[in-house]
Amino acid sequence: MPTYEYECSKCKHAFEEFQKITDKPLVQCPKCGGRLRRLISGGAGLIFKGSGFYVTDYKKANLPQKSEEKGRTLQKSGDKPKPPATTEKSQES
Repeated sequence: MPTYEYECSKCKHAFEEFQKITDKPLVQCPKCGGRLRRLISGGAGLIFKGSGFYVTDYKKANLPQKSEEKGRTLQKSGDKPKPPATTEKSQES
Protein backbone atom coordinates (compact mmCIF):
# COMPACT_ATOMS: atom_id res chain seq x y z
CA MET A 1 0.00 0.00 0.00
CA PRO A 2 1.37 3.42 -0.90
CA THR A 3 1.95 6.35 1.40
CA TYR A 4 0.32 9.61 0.29
CA GLU A 5 1.40 13.11 1.33
CA TYR A 6 -1.24 15.72 2.20
CA GLU A 7 -1.09 19.43 3.03
CA CYS A 8 -3.80 21.62 4.50
CA SER A 9 -4.66 24.73 2.45
CA LYS A 10 -5.64 26.63 5.60
CA CYS A 11 -3.03 25.86 8.31
CA LYS A 12 -0.29 24.35 6.03
CA HIS A 13 -0.16 21.21 8.21
CA ALA A 14 1.64 18.50 6.20
CA PHE A 15 1.42 14.78 6.94
CA GLU A 16 1.60 11.36 5.34
CA GLU A 17 -1.19 8.79 5.21
CA PHE A 18 -0.82 5.07 4.50
CA GLN A 19 -3.78 4.17 2.25
CA LYS A 20 -4.90 1.59 -0.28
CA ILE A 21 -4.82 2.66 -3.92
CA THR A 22 -8.60 2.21 -4.08
CA ASP A 23 -9.24 4.49 -1.04
CA LYS A 24 -10.65 7.94 -1.74
CA PRO A 25 -8.29 10.88 -1.01
CA LEU A 26 -8.70 12.62 2.37
CA VAL A 27 -10.50 15.97 2.17
CA GLN A 28 -10.49 17.37 5.74
CA CYS A 29 -7.45 18.40 7.83
CA PRO A 30 -7.20 16.49 11.13
CA LYS A 31 -5.90 19.62 12.94
CA CYS A 32 -8.11 22.52 11.81
CA GLY A 33 -10.77 20.94 9.59
CA GLY A 34 -9.54 22.86 6.53
CA ARG A 35 -9.40 21.53 2.98
CA LEU A 36 -6.57 19.09 2.14
CA ARG A 37 -4.72 18.65 -1.10
CA ARG A 38 -2.76 15.54 -1.98
CA LEU A 39 0.82 16.29 -2.95
CA ILE A 40 2.70 14.62 -5.76
CA SER A 41 5.76 12.83 -4.45
CA GLY A 42 8.63 10.92 -5.96
CA GLY A 43 7.77 7.83 -3.99
CA ALA A 44 10.23 5.21 -2.88
CA GLY A 45 12.62 3.43 -5.18
CA LEU A 46 12.60 -0.31 -5.67
CA ILE A 47 14.96 -2.30 -3.52
CA PHE A 48 16.06 -5.68 -4.78
CA LYS A 49 17.30 -7.95 -2.01
CA GLY A 50 18.34 -11.56 -2.22
CA SER A 51 19.73 -13.68 -5.00
CA GLY A 52 18.62 -13.66 -8.61
CA PHE A 53 18.88 -9.94 -9.37
CA TYR A 54 22.40 -9.80 -10.74
CA VAL A 55 23.94 -11.22 -13.92
CA THR A 56 26.42 -13.24 -11.87
CA ASP A 57 23.59 -15.05 -10.08
CA TYR A 58 22.49 -16.74 -13.31
CA LYS A 59 25.81 -17.94 -14.66
CA LYS A 60 26.56 -21.63 -14.48
CA ALA A 61 30.07 -22.85 -13.77
CA ASN A 62 29.98 -25.79 -16.23
CA LEU A 63 29.23 -23.85 -19.44
CA PRO A 64 31.90 -24.02 -22.18
CA GLN A 65 34.00 -20.90 -22.37
CA LYS A 66 34.95 -19.11 -25.58
CA SER A 67 38.54 -19.10 -26.71
CA GLU A 68 40.33 -15.79 -26.80
CA GLU A 69 40.89 -16.21 -30.53
CA LYS A 70 38.10 -14.75 -32.65
CA GLY A 71 35.73 -17.27 -34.14
CA ARG A 72 37.04 -20.30 -32.26
CA THR A 73 35.26 -21.93 -29.36
CA LEU A 74 36.48 -24.73 -27.17
CA GLN A 75 34.96 -28.11 -27.92
CA LYS A 76 32.54 -29.71 -25.51
CA SER A 77 33.87 -32.80 -23.74
CA GLY A 78 31.40 -35.11 -25.58
CA ASP A 79 32.16 -33.82 -29.10
CA LYS A 80 34.34 -35.95 -31.38
CA PRO A 81 36.66 -34.12 -33.75
CA LYS A 82 35.79 -34.56 -37.43
CA PRO A 83 38.46 -36.17 -39.63
CA PRO A 84 40.06 -33.77 -42.09
CA ALA A 85 38.55 -33.80 -45.58
CA THR A 86 40.84 -35.16 -48.27
CA THR A 87 40.72 -34.42 -51.97
CA GLU A 88 42.72 -37.47 -53.05
CA LYS A 89 41.04 -40.81 -53.31
CA SER A 90 42.73 -43.69 -51.61
CA GLN A 91 44.41 -46.05 -54.07
CA GLU A 92 43.90 -49.76 -53.64
CA SER A 93 46.52 -52.14 -55.10
